Amino acid sequence: MKNTILISAIIALFITSCKNDVKQENTVVAEKPELKIKNAEWLIGSWGNTTAEGVLTENWKKVNDSVYHGESYFAVGKDTVFAESMVLDEIDGKMACTVTVPNQNDEKPVRFDLTSITDKEMIFENPKHDFPNKIVYTQVRPDSLVAVIYGVKKGKEASETFAMKKIQ
Repeated sequence: MKNTILISAIIALFITSCKNDVKQENTVVAEKPELKIKNAEWLIGSWGNTTAEGVLTENWKKVNDSVYHGESYFAVGKDTVFAESMVLDEIDGKMACTVTVPNQNDEKPVRFDLTSITDKEMIFENPKHDFPNKIVYTQVRPDSLVAVIYGVKKGKEASETFAMKKIQ
């Protein structure tokens, strides 16, 4: 009789514990992953720098939660001597900066994949492109940033640095 009660108690305990496990499995909710592009919100706005060579202006707008659009111009006097458009996007967890420059690369956009991101810096790279093959955006302060491009020009390593202040 004691054995029957003991076995019944063990079976009841086993059934009860299994029932609780099933209940816990049903309450698990998958969390939506945080978008990396949110770390780039500091880029949104108008940026610029005036030097002896001319005026650099870069404007970034948020298109939606996963796409930002940028335009950059360099003017000497009243002439725009350089212009480019950029798209910063995140698709399926992969972030990239795609750059289109008139009269370069057969008018085709060049994609630079994100290789590193923090809350104050983004690094994009495309090792197949000559110059630039690396683009780095760094937020120095809330009102200033530095963009540096790296690559190979005429067979030699080269870089260009563009310091900018927030215009609006």
